[in-house]
Amino acid sequence: MNPQKFQAVRGMNDILPDETPAWAFLEETLRRWLNQYGYREVRSPVLEPTGLFIRSIGEVTDIVEKEMYSFVDELNGESLTLRPEATASCVRLAVQHNLLYAGPQRLWYLGPMFRHERPQKGRYRQFHQCGAEALGFAGPDIDAELIVMTARLWGMLGLKDVALEINTIGSLECREQHRQKLITYFEGHLEVLDEDARRRLYSNPLRILDSKNPALKSLIESAPRLIDQLDDASALHFESLRSLLEAAGLQYRINPGLVRGLDYYNATVFEWVTPLLGAQSTLCGGGRYDGLVEQLGGKPTQACGFALGLERLLALLQETRVAAIPVVGPEVYVVHQGEGAQQAAFLIADALRDEGFSVVLHCGGGNFKSQLKRADGCQAAFALIIGEDEVRQQLVSIKPLRGQGAQQTVSLQQAIQLLK
Repeated sequence: MNPQKFQAVRGMNDILPDETPAWAFLEETLRRWLNQYGYREVRSPVLEPTGLFIRSIGEVTDIVEKEMYSFVDELNGESLTLRPEATASCVRLAVQHNLLYAGPQRLWYLGPMFRHERPQKGRYRQFHQCGAEALGFAGPDIDAELIVMTARLWGMLGLKDVALEINTIGSLECREQHRQKLITYFEGHLEVLDEDARRRLYSNPLRILDSKNPALKSLIESAPRLIDQLDDASALHFESLRSLLEAAGLQYRINPGLVRGLDYYNATVFEWVTPLLGAQSTLCGGGRYDGLVEQLGGKPTQACGFALGLERLLALLQETRVAAIPVVGPEVYVVHQGEGAQQAAFLIADALRDEGFSVVLHCGGGNFKSQLKRADGCQAAFALIIGEDEVRQQLVSIKPLRGQGAQQTVSLQQAIQLLK
């Protein structure tokens, strides 16, 4: 039998040891940032019933029509889907476990999502998102908090060339009136519409406004604007949001064409964009979705949230090199050679771990020179050297590998104090 060499699924990437420190740095920053605002972590399965996403995202969306990884479980005939986004999962979790009976909830999540898209820079078939969902909050103040939160994150990461775009898509009644006006408008330009736009014309014309086809740009820019026909409550909500953002010192651009790609949004929608990542310019997107909790079996509950892509954030950090990603290596690398040294090294390495140090014990033999080269290569701060002389005298030699300082031969307890 000939061995077969396998490759990862196209668009689903391995993250290698040299890359994981950057991921760990970003993830730790995200955890610290979300904790500052009192958001609590939830973790949902990557597999959900297919109907959850059809019902929440909408049947006439690219995600449901073309991008979901769905299959039938042969054991019970249930249709399952790898989650393409996590807002629906987070709401399903909150409803299923009655979290909202305890009052409004600030929740966050981090993990992989899956969409069958053409892989390119910043867009993958398995990608990672961090998101926050505020469930049970009615006013524009929570919309503003989520937007101000994200602005703080860019500051924590040292990112500067990131711009805020906001819009409102009003109430369901506003959108229905706008829908009829859009249909009438686009019916007068059928010859210009591409295949996607024609397919959506009567099912979801608002999605035409989100088209990336440059041939439709001028047509879309001249289309009736929902923001010009808001009801009083929707207009007041949007004005209050703008006042809060201005009071916080945030600059923004109102983008009437910003509608977001999912059906569950209403009222506030927003995106943070950057010119530094080419076509994949959106770093973070979100908005209000007041009907989704009820739609998924809960009581009427107002809600707002956002999601941001980790791969795009990491690409931007790499592109701008504004945040120093710390190199993570062990604090101590234990080098040993000679009679009795291996056994002593095993015991000493564990004694150091008991004191709270991260320790790598050299395995596989080799002389002192090659072992010290390995210690330096793994970014260890110190080498702890054990040879026959050290074993005989019950001492260890400690050698700094990062910065100045001379090698010292001391007792294990003295070495621990030096390391501390």
